Amino acid sequence: MPIKSKIRTVPNFPKEGIMFWDITTLLKDPIGMQLVMDDLVKRYRGKKIDKIVGLDARGFILGGALSYVLGVGLVLARKAGKLPAECEALEYELEYGTDKIEIHKDAINPGDNVLVVDDLLATGGTAMAAIKLIEKMGGKVMEAAFVIDLPDVGGRKKLQEAGYNLYWQTEFEGD
Repeated sequence: MPIKSKIRTVPNFPKEGIMFWDITTLLKDPIGMQLVMDDLVKRYRGKKIDKIVGLDARGFILGGALSYVLGVGLVLARKAGKLPAECEALEYELEYGTDKIEIHKDAINPGDNVLVVDDLLATGGTAMAAIKLIEKMGGKVMEAAFVIDLPDVGGRKKLQEAGYNLYWQTEFEGD
């Protein structure tokens, strides 16, 4: 798929032994960005979506463009302490420690149909935390969409086993 060919692989980032799939090369390429957005618009146009939740930080870019085209609101799911108004928060486990994700309290209404968008699905920890936070706020997650899935890392399996619908545009083997 052409999307995959526009993603740069950076070895040993952010630490030794990690392969980092960098979508900045995809985003800077007008054809690459069009491929991503055209595919997402085709998939979600006409669906009952009230809000798109973009995950910190590349999900903001993708979610913002998609929310504009679909004519729905964009909600930011951010790391703790980054949003200015009163927030709902959820702490979640990382490989070594914990993190916290927040959404403004007034961003999700009970019964909202929500699409979660991010660039990459690896362990699924951040995506799962965002989904649980959306549900805590009364929203219904219809699907979570990613440009890249890393199936060998286990996030896809984790989210699917929890009953969530997922969509990804391309995948890379290995972790």
